[in-house]
This record gives sequence, structure tokens and C-alpha cells, in this order.
Amino acid sequence: MTAPIRVVLVDDQQMIRAGIGMILDLEPDIEVVGEASTGSEAIDLVRSVAADVVLMDVQMPEMDGLQATRRILADNVRPPRVVILTTFERDEYIFDALRAGASGFLLKNAPPEDLIDAIRIVASGEALLSPSVTRRVIGAFSGAAPPTAPPVEVRFLTERELEVLAKVAEGLSNAEIAAALFVGEATVKTHVSNLLSKLHLRDRVQAVVYAHRHGLLG
Repeated sequence: MTAPIRVVLVDDQQMIRAGIGMILDLEPDIEVVGEASTGSEAIDLVRSVAADVVLMDVQMPEMDGLQATRRILADNVRPPRVVILTTFERDEYIFDALRAGASGFLLKNAPPEDLIDAIRIVASGEALLSPSVTRRVIGAFSGAAPPTAPPVEVRFLTERELEVLAKVAEGLSNAEIAAALFVGEATVKTHVSNLLSKLHLRDRVQAVVYAHRHGLLG
């Protein structure tokens, strides 16, 4: 039997933590292993428990979630994946979270099933942004400075990997890319894994930023 995904909840409101905990307790493959009410508490907690995923609030006393995310990801040899949970959808939070190294960004008013899916997705090594957030990321780069020349490692990508990267940059899921390119979803997942490795990128979020920054949009 596969070990459950170990989750840490970080939010300064006990009611929020309790509500999320009740939702996650119903899932046999997810286990809440700790809770924290501040960013500094979260750092200490993650050091003491082997968490796979941290659900991180943004606005908290003492230290906010973005600072805590940076510290957690820098302090641990095998850091957990971090999903930012917030009631806000302002651009600065989105981009600060991505720069801090978060693997996901989800609004607190998202349906419970989206939260559960987010935990499973980031625990598997992928990244997740809600559709509205993905559109904001893409929109920000489409109106930014002209793209720079692609780095030398791009030449190691196959033609198919370049096609997949362009689709990732459009915000498409693996299933949507598979349908667009008439290949299997497992094949797309392999291509994504290979291109991330070749380009030294952590996840799909970085791939979106990379493709827009270097004009690799097909």
C-alpha cells in the first residue's frame, strides 16, 4: 500500500485549519501531520516532520507565507512542495509566490475537490495553478519586454519537446496537450519530464515563465 501524502496546514485562523483538516481527513491517501498559525511556526514544524506538501496562507502575523515558503524551500535538503492558499488574487501575490518557489497557487474559495486534486498533483512532482492564475501569468509575460534569445540548452530539445513546451506555455494540461498533438497522455508526461530536465526547470510553472521569456511559443 502506498504511503499517504503527508500535509502540513499553515493558517492563522484556527477555523480555516479545522475546516481544511476535516476535508482532508476524508481522503485515505492524505494525512495531516501538523498545523501552524504563523510562518515562523511553519518553518520549525517542517523541520520536525517529514511533510510532502505544505498548504500555506499568505497573510499571517510574525512572518507571512511568502517569507516562510522561501525559508522552508531553502532550509531543507528535500523540501516539501508548497501550495499557496489565499483569499486574494492580486498579481503581486501570484508572482511573489512563484518567485518564492511555490508549486501551486489556489484561492480559498475553490471547491474542496480542487484542493484535494492540488495536493495530489504537487505531491506527484507537478505544479498547479488555478486557471485564472495561469491566465494572469501568461498575460503578464505577453505584455512584458521582448523575449531574449533562447539559452544554449534549448538546442537539446527535440522538435516534439518544443511543441509540448509551447502547449505548456499556453496553460494546457497534459490531457489537453495529448488531444492537441494526437498522442497519449503518458507520452506527454514523458516529454514534459524530459524538457524540464534538459532546461533545468523545477516544474511547469517555471516552464511557462521560461517559454515566454525566451519566445518559445511555437
